[in-house]
Amino acid sequence: MDLVAAETAAAAFLQALGVGLESEHLRATPRRMARAWAEMLTARPFEMTTFPNEEGYDELVLARDIPFRSVCEHHLLPFTGRACVAYLPGDRILGLSKLARVVEHFSCRPQTQERLTKQVADLLQEELEPRAVGVVMSAEHSCMTLRGVQATGSSTVTSSLLGELRNDPRSRAEFMALAGVNR
Repeated sequence: MDLVAAETAAAAFLQALGVGLESEHLRATPRRMARAWAEMLTARPFEMTTFPNEEGYDELVLARDIPFRSVCEHHLLPFTGRACVAYLPGDRILGLSKLARVVEHFSCRPQTQERLTKQVADLLQEELEPRAVGVVMSAEHSCMTLRGVQATGSSTVTSSLLGELRNDPRSRAEFMALAGVNR
């Protein structure tokens, strides 16, 4: 990441839009912009810490209301929301904080919500080999609320269901109820 080049580009961008950088309030804005974007686009490193499922736990493991933020790859405007991530364990279980870390990992890049939802589900399926994975994400997109249609207060909901959560209607209904999809 080249913060000096990003700061230069931010200054040029603002000036091209007619924003003068002469005032004391705006003089350091290109530097702050570069640092803010660098922070938004950088995920913290993590390892998928898994453990043997020695107890044979066979019910849903679910974390909901995981906050996330990303940037729409079409307009580079932020979208923010909450995720619900669940899995039905197989031979291994996951350290609980890793459910939120996976969401953060994929959200720290220009993204679509649809792809983000699928990436989280696919990684859990690949790393854990569980009996099922479910991800539901609800987000407000500023590309919809601040420009264009200006649909303030609207949210977009996406889901990715794998294994038993996709194939078994009862398991799917249980996940959706616990995820709070119908609230």
